[in-house]
Amino acid sequence: MTETLQREIFISLPAQTLELYEQGLLLRRYSVSSAKNGVGEQSGSFCTPRGKHIVRAKIGSGHPENSVFVRRRATGEIWSEDLFARFPDRDWILTRILWLSGKQPGFNRLGNVDTMRRYIYLHGSPDRVAMGQPGSIGCIRMRNREIIELYDLVPPYMPVTIGDYCIKTGGWSELCAAAATIRQLVFIEEQGVPAEMERDEFDTGSLHSLALDGSGNAIGTGRLLPDGHIGRMAVLPAWRRRGVGAALLRRLIEAALDRGTRQLALNSQSHAGAFYARFGFLPAGDEFIEAGIPHIEMKLSLPT
Repeated sequence: MTETLQREIFISLPAQTLELYEQGLLLRRYSVSSAKNGVGEQSGSFCTPRGKHIVRAKIGSGHPENSVFVRRRATGEIWSEDLFARFPDRDWILTRILWLSGKQPGFNRLGNVDTMRRYIYLHGSPDRVAMGQPGSIGCIRMRNREIIELYDLVPPYMPVTIGDYCIKTGGWSELCAAAATIRQLVFIEEQGVPAEMERDEFDTGSLHSLALDGSGNAIGTGRLLPDGHIGRMAVLPAWRRRGVGAALLRRLIEAALDRGTRQLALNSQSHAGAFYARFGFLPAGDEFIEAGIPHIEMKLSLPT
C-alpha cells in the first residue's frame, strides 16, 4: 500500500519561497533568502544545497523572538540595532533553528557534501535582512515571526525538498511554446504517443503549470481543465526524481482549490499510479490502454 504524504516543505531557490504542504495541500507560503553564492553542495562553498532533506533537529523552543544563537546555543543576547553595531560581521542566527540533513548519499549527504555537517539551517534573521532575494552564506533565512510559526508546525524528520526550479501558471497563449515543446519531447518522441492524440482542443481552456530551472528554461508541465481533470503531466528526463512533478501537481491542486473545485480526476499511466496515490488520489476503475500505454483513472476529493 502506498503511504500518503503528511507534512512536507518545498523551497524554490529561483522563487525564493518556502511552502509548507500537508497531503499535497498548501498550508503556508513564505518569502525567504538563500545563499548569495547560489546553489551547491560542497563544504566551504557557502552555497545552498539542493535535493531531498529532512528536519534532523529543532532548536530554540521557548526562547523569545530575536534570541541570538551561536553554534546552536542561545547566547542570552537579544538582537538589537545596538548589538548589530557592536558586532557588524556576525552571521545572525535568531529565534529558532531547523537543522537540515541530506538524504542523498554522495549528493548532499556524507563526505564533503554533507548538509548537516555544513550546518545548513532554516533560521530567523534580523528584520533588516531582505527576503525574496539571495543573501545568506548557505542557510535559508526567514522572518522571526514566520520561523516561529513554521517551527510549531513542523515535526522532526519531516521531508524538505530544496529545488533549483520554480513553478508558474498561466493560460495556453502565454505558456504554449514551452509546454508544447516538453510534451513533444516526452509524449511524442520518448513514449511514442501519436501527435494527433497528444494535441487536443482542451489546451486553450485549461490552466497550465510550467516548471522552470534557474535560467528560466522549461523542464516540466501539466494542465488543469475547467472540469477538474489534471493531465499532460510531463517532466524532462534529466529533471525526474527531483521533486519537479510533485511541485507541478501541488500547484495545480492549489489552483483547483482557489477555483472552488472539489473533485479532481486524472488518467495516470499505470507505472505512475503510486506517485499520485501519495497525494491521496484513489483508483476509480479498471486499467485501460490509451495510445498503447496502460492507464488507470484516479480521483481525489478536495476539502470544502
